[in-house]
Amino acid sequence: MALPTLRQVLELPAFAGAELLSGQGRLEAPITWVHVAEVLDVARLLSGGELLLSTGLELARAAPETRVAYVRSLAEAGVGGLGLELVQWLKEVPPEMLQAARLLDFPLLVFRQEVRFAELTRAAHARILRPEVDEEEPLLEGLLEALAETGRANRFVERHLGALLRLPPRPQSTLLATLEALLACQFNIAEAARRLGVRRQSVYYRLEQLRGMLGELESPERRLGLWLALELRKRGG
Repeated sequence: MALPTLRQVLELPAFAGAELLSGQGRLEAPITWVHVAEVLDVARLLSGGELLLSTGLELARAAPETRVAYVRSLAEAGVGGLGLELVQWLKEVPPEMLQAARLLDFPLLVFRQEVRFAELTRAAHARILRPEVDEEEPLLEGLLEALAETGRANRFVERHLGALLRLPPRPQSTLLATLEALLACQFNIAEAARRLGVRRQSVYYRLEQLRGMLGELESPERRLGLWLALELRKRGG
């Protein structure tokens, strides 16, 4: 699955207010995920390619050298970019941060009006998990048809959902519905709970069950595989 580039993420309507101040040379780099992070030692927790969003809460009270070290740590970790909201805590990008970002060709973008980070992450994750394709031949539809036509659909479903399919009907139905809701809203617990008509705690509990049975659910590739398996199952495998 081809990941979207930073340029493609910034072209999404949700990112219309973003202004790129540095890192123009990195616009074609792939974005693997979008995270909201305020802590300044977040780089050690990242794997590279992430786009970070921040209100600048911690940066506003950090020393200049700490801000520079923060930008450098993100660049060294291979982070795809940093988006700062210049509304409450910061009114402008600290000059030492901007200088460091430009020297490192690190993408630094700003939002000069208040934005809803939840909407930004939702739009970006939808683009990451379901990349844009030619309307004449949708990629995901083509994958589904290819799996069905080559007789590999049942094996694919078994490989991705097998543990769930061996459950009794009632818990199977509950967990499959929960998995589908989580995938549809990019694992936003509150939104999944709303769609399912249950409390958030119930979704958290079911998510732990799903992880225990299916393993990791975090990577875009894994989530795409699960989505395809659910679609194949709906079509009769």
